[in-house]
Amino acid sequence: MTAPLVIVTRKLPPDVQARLSALFACEFNDDDVPMSAAQLSSAISRADVLVPTVTDKIDGSIISKASARLKLIANFGAGTDHIDVLAAHRKGILVTNTPGVLTEDTADLTMAIILALPRRLVEADRRLRDGGFSGWSPTWMTGRRVRGMKLGIVGMGRIGQAVARRAGAFGLSVHYHNRTEVPRSISEGLQARYWDDLDAMLSAVDIVSINCPSTPQTRHMINAQRLRRLGPQSYIVNTSRGDVIDEAALAAALRSGEIAGAGLDVYEREPDITPDLIDLPNVILAPHIGSATEESRQEMGEKVMINIRAVMDAHMPPDRVLPPRASYNPASGAA
Repeated sequence: MTAPLVIVTRKLPPDVQARLSALFACEFNDDDVPMSAAQLSSAISRADVLVPTVTDKIDGSIISKASARLKLIANFGAGTDHIDVLAAHRKGILVTNTPGVLTEDTADLTMAIILALPRRLVEADRRLRDGGFSGWSPTWMTGRRVRGMKLGIVGMGRIGQAVARRAGAFGLSVHYHNRTEVPRSISEGLQARYWDDLDAMLSAVDIVSINCPSTPQTRHMINAQRLRRLGPQSYIVNTSRGDVIDEAALAAALRSGEIAGAGLDVYEREPDITPDLIDLPNVILAPHIGSATEESRQEMGEKVMINIRAVMDAHMPPDRVLPPRASYNPASGAA
């Protein structure tokens, strides 16, 4: 049998590409420049499997160009908000992702930002490098103690729970808002309090960690009104998806002192960043590195290969992504 053609849209770790090449006929993007819509359309019209990343917008117009030979869109990453999963489903194309393997690394980065923000660590580093350090002073660069603060987690999935475990070890009390309450065995183990009212939780906590997916319902969930609920001594951290926060409203709140600081790893219009955020001293900006460890990227590649092999062997892939519940009827299997 002819090996299936797998087209990969971005440059992946060398070991991952080598293993993909050993298993399948592959086309790689070694220039590592995001594909244009025309290039994505060409790729999806020729491939048996397309392996995109978060930088590729695989919308309905792109999916409409898929030939009958395309069996799978095997996303290299956990989030799939850049893929029109419903449009793929309607064409009989499976969609998979790589959940779980990036949980701990993303939680590590989240916790690092949570610790760094109140202690003004990045701001202090900048000031020292700019020649602003003239010696120890009792009143210079004072921050706030993290132990005893209240952490509010928005989205208590895998990553949210991993953040909660870390937060407890540093003496933060854990609160969370989720679509539904997690099982009591989990919340009791994490000593986490559930809030069904997001606004009420925001008014009660010192630090907010955004760990929910990007959906139409979560877009600009954190807006100007909700930022005002946080208060001038509060901080917000986002390592999930940029459009959950209204970035312009966040910049305005930071500049006016409505909130004390923010730490961001994701942005509303990546790779562009709201210019007002860049010059603010009370903001930590990371370039979307939540899963950027060698271990995580290798394991993401392994999941991609497992999903492809399952489909090519006529099995259901382990990491299948279904369309949103509102538009998918599991009983009929059709949208």
